[in-house]
Amino acid sequence: MMQSRGRSRFSLNDLFASFFGALMVASAFAYNNYRFAQYKFIDFEKWIFYEESALFTPYEPSYTVVVFSSNQMALDEILPKVNKNDPIIAIDLYQRRGSKEDGVMQISAGMNTLLPFIQRFNIYEIPAVFSITKQKDMLYKQGSLVQALN
Repeated sequence: MMQSRGRSRFSLNDLFASFFGALMVASAFAYNNYRFAQYKFIDFEKWIFYEESALFTPYEPSYTVVVFSSNQMALDEILPKVNKNDPIIAIDLYQRRGSKEDGVMQISAGMNTLLPFIQRFNIYEIPAVFSITKQKDMLYKQGSLVQALN
């Protein structure tokens, strides 16, 4: 008489399924940590920006940052596409500084500040927009992903 071969309680398929499930959970956790770590900081004490002829000093708890070039597109064309819940800091890569008006501060800096700024926030297209939130003193943290405005 032959014995029937039943399925054992522990199979190789169960082992792979458990491993795959744990891998999926770990991957999701790592991805969320990676996305959160992508948000960068900007310290206005170390990075010098100018508003008209004076140094720019932030004072609001949060801002919307618009990075553009006045050589390509006027700020007036960009602003209707921007959420105006927070005051706006408009950083002109063409290095023109306009006057402060209607909650919009137009600032610029030298190329030695603008290039690291663009690299830090991974800005690949302009105009671009993102938000920053005050952490302490003059240290602000990026509060949203950088979005290209087209």
